[in-house]
Amino acid sequence: MMNSISPAAILLAGAVLLLLLPGRIRPAAFLVFPALAFWWLLQANPGDSLSMSFLNYDLVLVRVDRLSLVFGYVFVLITFIGGIYAFHVKDKGEQSAALLYGGSSLGVVFSGDLLTLVVFWEIMAVSSVYLVWARRTPASRGAGMRYLMVHLFGGSVLIAGVLMHIAQTGSIMFDLLDSSISSYLILLAFCLNAAVPPLHAWLSDAYPEGTVTGTVFLSAFTTKTAVYVLARGFAGWELLIWAGSIMAVYGVVYAALQNDARRLLAYHIVSQVGYMVAGVGLGTFAAVDGATAHAFTHILYKALLFMGVGAVLYATGRSKLSELGGLARVMPWVLVLYMIGAFSISGVPLFSGFVSKSMIIDAAGATGSGIAMVLLTLASVGTFLSVGLKLPYFAWFGSKSSGETKPVPPGMYIGMGITALICIVIGVYPAVLYSILPYPVDFHPYTSGHVIETLQLLVFTAAGFWLLLKWLHPKDLSYLDIDWLYRRPARLAYRLFVVPVNKAFAEADVVSARVVRLLTRIGANPVEYLRLLATFSNRPGSSSSKAGTQDYDPDLSRVPVEPMILIVLLFFVVLIAWGLFKLS
Repeated sequence: MMNSISPAAILLAGAVLLLLLPGRIRPAAFLVFPALAFWWLLQANPGDSLSMSFLNYDLVLVRVDRLSLVFGYVFVLITFIGGIYAFHVKDKGEQSAALLYGGSSLGVVFSGDLLTLVVFWEIMAVSSVYLVWARRTPASRGAGMRYLMVHLFGGSVLIAGVLMHIAQTGSIMFDLLDSSISSYLILLAFCLNAAVPPLHAWLSDAYPEGTVTGTVFLSAFTTKTAVYVLARGFAGWELLIWAGSIMAVYGVVYAALQNDARRLLAYHIVSQVGYMVAGVGLGTFAAVDGATAHAFTHILYKALLFMGVGAVLYATGRSKLSELGGLARVMPWVLVLYMIGAFSISGVPLFSGFVSKSMIIDAAGATGSGIAMVLLTLASVGTFLSVGLKLPYFAWFGSKSSGETKPVPPGMYIGMGITALICIVIGVYPAVLYSILPYPVDFHPYTSGHVIETLQLLVFTAAGFWLLLKWLHPKDLSYLDIDWLYRRPARLAYRLFVVPVNKAFAEADVVSARVVRLLTRIGANPVEYLRLLATFSNRPGSSSSKAGTQDYDPDLSRVPVEPMILIVLLFFVVLIAWGLFKLS
């Protein structure tokens, strides 16, 4: 192992170096850094660490164990695949932000103390927002700003919790936390990044507005780093069982209402992360293994889904299902690759989601959490309905035509192809995933009962879709979620508080500028100013002027006579006189 460097530092250094490289080699150079980070991971062993002293604290920059390694593997893998998918991108800011985002996420995963975690947590928030803003549309600017405000608030809550924890315990180490007030503040911050309702609306608001390639990275890191820190610090907290179960169903319901394909997939991030949060809450070795495995598979199949929809957006310029259709003839391979991701997220046998999602549901049944088991199973039905049936049907087979399409870059196909292959390999041979999980796995997904039960659910869901098809046609409507609370009232608050203050400051700026000009003129030529002021006071129409005087034509633009300016000037004169008096 390279004892003197963190894997996060490799990607962070790459983010800086990319800004200095010419555009023609940046896409290839991008791939070098996740490859180096993966080599670092192959050299690492559980128990390795890297520490440094800072302000009388021993910071653990790197702590390697089986839990951190699993997340490290998949984070580096998706960074590399995302770089291939985005090989055509020339925006160096977007390329650099993607590496910075991936590097800070690795930093969180390998942080052994809370202070180091906070630093990488904030870098993750700032770097990820650029992938939303990089689309450079009015909607992406607004969504990015809301995203940033929400995550800065979450970061502030996290810092408050960490400082309270240090004050209470004197330790900065990040391990399983107790049920103190500081722990609940930390939990709140983690749940915000995990998009636990009602702290979730930032995700469905911002991710659909990101760039085509940036959304692939967005779907991978923020919520899954939250799952990692929850597993590290809050495994076994019963509150998370119910939070995760509600998430799974909540996300599915809102996804079914969506017309925008990327917003539909964004809500399914909420739903799928719900499985992981519930698994962490169950707290058993089998449940934590299930949550970790599902995080691994979810990063890959969700990235594949966003890649497929992103290819459609790239080719057509559209992502609303009501505006798409007939793409099966012109983009057949995108459909095939998308469906591999759809089968994976739906838990179809022989695909990756089947071997990870079932671990959590089985663990819920084993611990007696029957309600959670039922809710998670129902969420699986809704997932197949919207991601596996509704979205591909209306995008690729709908009656409407998507119009002209432009060619999809080869890198997009290669990135999708690699991800799809991994999803199939894990589904067919789950031991390749089970062997790297934190705890020994004693679970066999391909039992006859489990396979038959899953196929029954999928078949009945498909039958229901065809029977209800005419009621499932997408409508060009937007549905606000909890974000209504800070989007609509925010407009009123802006008009009541921000606009008047802005006007007041604008007027103050104008007055200040005029005062400065007046003082400058007086200082440059006080005699001339007094002469003009005397002439002004005797102009025609003034009380001291003679009636009928016609030879007056001074340059009035040089004599500011606004009452506010004269008052301010008088104030400065009095202030200077008072100062001179005090000095004497």
